[in-house]
Amino acid sequence: MTVDISIEADYTQRMERLLRAVQELSLARSLPEVQVIVRTAARELTGCDGASFVLKDNGYCYYADEDAIAPLWKGNRFPLENCVSGWAMHHRESVVIPDIYVDDRVPHEAYRPTFVKSMVMVPIRKVDPIGAIGNYWAHPREATEREVFLLQALADSTSVAMENVALYAELEQRVQDRTAELERANDEIHKLSITDELTGLNNRRGFYLRSEAALHAARRQGGSCLLVFLDVDGLKLVNDAQGHEVGDVLLADVADLLSGTLRESDVIARIGGDEFCVLIIEPDCDQAALRSRLIAAFEQFNDASDRTYALSASIGMVPVQPADSGTIDELLARADELMYEEKKGKPTSRRSA
Repeated sequence: MTVDISIEADYTQRMERLLRAVQELSLARSLPEVQVIVRTAARELTGCDGASFVLKDNGYCYYADEDAIAPLWKGNRFPLENCVSGWAMHHRESVVIPDIYVDDRVPHEAYRPTFVKSMVMVPIRKVDPIGAIGNYWAHPREATEREVFLLQALADSTSVAMENVALYAELEQRVQDRTAELERANDEIHKLSITDELTGLNNRRGFYLRSEAALHAARRQGGSCLLVFLDVDGLKLVNDAQGHEVGDVLLADVADLLSGTLRESDVIARIGGDEFCVLIIEPDCDQAALRSRLIAAFEQFNDASDRTYALSASIGMVPVQPADSGTIDELLARADELMYEEKKGKPTSRRSA
């Protein structure tokens, strides 16, 4: 009677261990977490000398994890038909082998270098198995029905945990994908909000955002800047005589010319109808040289182009020294005045806008 009580007490303890493992598996969120829980619980449930966690992998048994008194086959793959775990998955039932060397299902040569003398293998999910859990002993031993029951119960819980992990991973991936989509959409919305649709340059909002940041950084570092204000000559005449579609092409040509003449680091924008602005950080030339370069670019375009119009612009330039505390609006107002002075000196046919 004492023996029976002892056996029942031991079984109760193992059932409690199984329940704890089931609870741990319900909280697992990755396959490595599942493997750690299973390999530990599998040994404790049967008191074996080794446990392995096997996954079905495209016709192979992949020994993904193990907990044993000596190394077994962790990380190796074997054809399903050549290993006991494959037999358990194929037949969808547990395998109890008291002596591995008298059972034809065991590849004896593979086991000779190991400590294994007896074993039990149970499939992870009996309907369409996805793996197996193996227990091994270093001495001949026949696993009891209760031990097989406990191990199979662990395997059944493992299958649910693995499905949960897959579902959790899928949901997490969906969340990540959706978050990435929202971020891309927000980036696109932000880009559209600061981009001039016609020319692809910064719009007024984009110019203020980028130029204020660049101007602040330049002042902090003691660098100088140059604000350039350009007003395209004759746009109204082109719109009236040739239509607004041609006028739009003219503006796009001006934008391309500025982008091709100035540096990528310069902040270039179309801030209104025929008005363009550029903030040049640490100018590498004086105002006269930059003006000459811009005028040369316009002339080169006109010489090479077959457009029905010629490009030109009135230009105002304001140097910004580190000590100059003027705002972008104040600097634009100064540059606008200088541009207007230049425009007044041009023939009426050129400056009409």
